[in-house]
Order: sequence, then C-alpha cells, then structure tokens
Amino acid sequence: MVRGLVRCRVAPLYNKKGVSLFSCLSTPSPDLTLTYPHLHPRLQQTQTQTLTLFKLLVGQSYHSPSLSLLPHPPPPPPSSPKPNVTQARTQTGAHLHIHSAASRRRPKGFQFEAHLHSSLRLRPRIAHLSTWSPCLAAAHAPASASAPASAPAAARTPTPMPTPTSVLTLASASASASASASLFTPRLVARSVRSFSQSAKLKMTASSVLPSRKHKVVVIGSGNWGTTVAKLVAENTREHPDLFEENVQMWVYEEKVTLPKVSPHYDASAGDEPQKLTAIINKCHENVKYLPKIALPSNIVANPSLPDTVKDASILIFNLPHEFIGNICRQIKDHILPYARGISCIKGVTVTDDNIELICEYISESLGIYCGALSGANIATEIANEEWCETTIAYNTPAGDVHHAGNAVANGSSSGAAALTEYKDARGRTSKNKLTPVPGDYPSLDHHLLQSLFHRPYFTVSMVSDVVGVSLGGALKNIVALACGFVEGHGWNMTAKTAVMRRGMLEMIAFGREFFPETIEEKTFWEESAGWGDMIVSCTSARNWRYSKMAVERGVSLEEIEKTELNGQKLQGISTTREVCGFLRAKGVESKYPLFMVVDRILDGTVNVEDIPELLRK
Repeated sequence: MVRGLVRCRVAPLYNKKGVSLFSCLSTPSPDLTLTYPHLHPRLQQTQTQTLTLFKLLVGQSYHSPSLSLLPHPPPPPPSSPKPNVTQARTQTGAHLHIHSAASRRRPKGFQFEAHLHSSLRLRPRIAHLSTWSPCLAAAHAPASASAPASAPAAARTPTPMPTPTSVLTLASASASASASASLFTPRLVARSVRSFSQSAKLKMTASSVLPSRKHKVVVIGSGNWGTTVAKLVAENTREHPDLFEENVQMWVYEEKVTLPKVSPHYDASAGDEPQKLTAIINKCHENVKYLPKIALPSNIVANPSLPDTVKDASILIFNLPHEFIGNICRQIKDHILPYARGISCIKGVTVTDDNIELICEYISESLGIYCGALSGANIATEIANEEWCETTIAYNTPAGDVHHAGNAVANGSSSGAAALTEYKDARGRTSKNKLTPVPGDYPSLDHHLLQSLFHRPYFTVSMVSDVVGVSLGGALKNIVALACGFVEGHGWNMTAKTAVMRRGMLEMIAFGREFFPETIEEKTFWEESAGWGDMIVSCTSARNWRYSKMAVERGVSLEEIEKTELNGQKLQGISTTREVCGFLRAKGVESKYPLFMVVDRILDGTVNVEDIPELLRK
C-alpha cells in the first residue's frame, strides 16, 4: 500500500473578501488536475499563465502532459459536513490548516513537499494546506481502505485513506464562485497571475516518488546543424534545471583552425599558429569554422573525446553525416548507459543490397537503446539566427520510461537492476533487443520532456509517433532537392521545379508503402513539417538544391563543389541517392521510381539535365 502526504505552501492572489484565485481538485489518477474559479469572461486571458503556474507544481512530480484547467466546483450546500478546519488569523492574513477528515495520523512511507514563493506586488494572504494525497494513495489502496471524507470519527478505520473526490480549496468556506468573479479586477488579476507564474520558484523533494537525478544531454556532431541543435538544447537545459544538467557536451572532431587577423577572436600572442577548434569554441563560445558569427551559450562544452562525451549521458543527440554513423556507434557502444535514449537529427538511411534501414533504427540496433528521429523544414543558419520555424520529432515512448507514483519504484534506481522491456521496430516487429527502462530516479522521458528539451520560441516542435514517415521524409527529400537544383541551374522556370517536387513526393510515399507497409502513416508527409514543409524548403533554399544548381551553372561535378564550397562537409543528397538507387536496382523495382533513378544517372554523368522530361515520360 502506498500512502502520501501533500504539503503545499502557496502565496495565492486573494480578493478583498479573502477568496483564493487557485484551488486544487484531487483525483484518483496519478495525474493531478488543477482548477480555477469561475471568472468573468474578460479574465479568460489568464488561463495560459495559470496553466504555466500549475505545470510548475504538477509537472515536477508526475511529468504529465495531460494537465487541464477545469471550472471550480460549486461550494457545498450548507448542510454538507465540512472538513476539519482550524483557522488562526495573523497580521499577514488567514493561515488555514485543512486536514482530511479521514485521519490525522502522520503517514508512513511516501511524502513530498512543494514550496511556491511569489513576488507579487500585492500583499497576499498565506494559506497552508496539509492533507493526505489521494493521487498517490487511491490508485494503490484497496477499496476497503477508503472512507468518505464526511464519515463520523467513530466509524473510521485506524489508518484509512481519503476519498479521491475530496476537494481542498484555499478559500473561505462561506465564499462563493460568483463573489470571486465579481470582485476581481481583470487588469489586476492578469498582471498578478503573470507576475506569479514568472517568478514562482519550485522546490520539491521525495525519497521515492520525485526524481532525484537529472538527464545529461550530449550532442554528437559539431557541423553547422549539429552546433545549431546544441545551441537550442543548451538554452533549454539552462531554463529547466529541474529536468536537465545544465552543461551540454558536444563532441567535436578535433581539427586546427587559423583565425584571420580580422576575427574578433584573433589572439596576437598566438600569432598565425593554428588553434584547436575545441579550444576556440570553449574560450570564445563560437564555432568559427562551421557556424561563424553565432554566439553560443556558455554551457556548451566542446569535447574531442567521444567516449568522454557520452559518459553518463541519458539523452544522446546524433547530428553528423549519415555515412559516419556506423563508426560512431562502434566507438561509443561500450561507453553509454544501458538506459540511454537517442534522437537522430541525421537525414539519411543505411542501405545494403537487400535491406534498407532508418538511421534511428540502425542506432537502436547497434547500441541496444531506443532512438527517435527529428526532421523538418529546418535551415541551420536561420535557426541559429533565431528565425522562427517548425520541426517534427517522432518518438514512441518505451514502456517503463514514464514514471508515475505507482511505477517509480518498480523501475528501480539508476544503481539498481530493472526488468528489460520489449519494443517494436520500424516495421512493427518485436525487436531482438530488449530495453532497459529509464530508472525511476530520473524524470520521465516522454513527449513532454522532449518538447521541454527542443522547443524554443523560435523553434516549434510537433511530437508524433510515425518514426518511418519522419525519417523517410528527411532522407528522400534530399534526392528531390538535387533534381530541383539541376533543373533550375539549367535555366528552367518554377513550373519545372513544381513538377519535380510533385513527382518526388509521390515517389517518397510509394517508397514508404512498399518497404515499410506495416507502420508508415501517409498523413505525416502531408501534415507535418517533416513532409511537405521540408520538401519545399529543401527544393528552394537548402544546401542540396543550392550546390546542385551551382554545379550545373559552372559545368562541374557535385564532388568538385563539395571540395571547393563546403569547407570539408558533405552533401547528404549525393550519398542518399546512390545508396537508395542501388537498393532499388537490387530489388528490381527501379522502374517504379523514375525521378530517383534520373538523379542517380545525372550524378554518374550517363545522362544530362535536359534529358529529365523525356526520361520521366518514359
């Protein structure tokens, strides 16, 4: 049996009659549902700020994405029995102690405390709430252990649990919802709630329920996209110290860089001697080679050692050219935590003659961990400059990674053993690997936490479960982008590019249907940033389009453009095209994908760009 004690010290906003703006409705589920009073319609604008405040309280303990605001329940009729309430007035206002009528005995076992402190300009009244926690107890107590809150003392069992539907309100017992609606000033409430939600500081402790450890986040890769992702992630780890360790380790392939004298980071004492890129990043907080003129958060730590970077990390973000992922996985396999989780920002696939595998699936199988995928209409330099865009994260939360009061102990701690769990691969089959659940002393690793890690005011994150659609959209659109660059470099107009994009989208969807029929969701291509959004951006302004256009205009190969224009980086569209088309030939289905095959033949030099219309028509 699990019992719990909730102790909240809250500084809510009161009106002139002492009626509180906030209240708590206890429910039998592991998730708390918090309520607000009936407000004047003009006060509905405060709901967003109110929900933000409630997330501070509930999100820390249960990490539930299903928070909701409900109307305040009407006050009980005068004849209804009231909770045992003792009230002492002080110079600072009403000091309320509301106890469950079921028992006054101090509980054993689970306990947590929550402290909220506000910096309201008003002089708030202070309320103190102390009661049994139905959220922890009701889900685990037998039915006979519960007793109505109104039951007489003689009828109670020695240590009964409270009724799950008891409402504990920080308000005067005689106040009504209509009174609170009429006495609040809209401007005053909106301003005060905003101040309260922005300045609230939350402190929670729990020996067995609340997380005692934080997720360590690392980024593997430091190109322009890798550094950009490290930047936004580091901003979020700093803003969520309750969930993440502040420092973000970023693995950097060590190389030496010579800073020009015009650089603001030029060190005269070092002269013209090349300097290590990691040293420059850690000292100057700028990736001068791959993301110049962008200030990086000081909590990004560039690390040239791959094993040292991933040590003790629970969240691994992979962001490097997909042709290097095999070697990376071999290097870190024996150095990662068994319950680590991954997010692949790599837009590509791994291919053999008889099989095609998503990058995130390759990471999962190679390392024995679960890995999701991030893809969308994202241009690294624009995001680094904090220009607004959207992205899509596909993640199927493994069983056991979400911690409620009931399963936090079952998952064990990071130092103890936990039962392995099965999961489905990208084709809907049970994977040969079994997962170690994220221990219960970590925050739940689910959609809610990943949004906290990646979402920024300039980077909107959409969470889905279609790993196949997001991964294929991010990989195959690079082939289409090369084709659009070819036709534009040849001098054809926008209508030609539109025709290429339409055919390309149809071939992408057909590819998913043929090779991942069990799990592909076609709507991902039409509705998510990882689908049409990424296609449009890639075919009009991204690197694969830009440099394929440049190659045709200059009359040189794309490999030559890589050497002269990309500063050592690779165009992912080239390797993706050759791998995918080689796979299609091995399967004997190349005739179903004419656009993909035309791009491959242009790269080989066996056909010319002007042959595209005729080849597609055949």
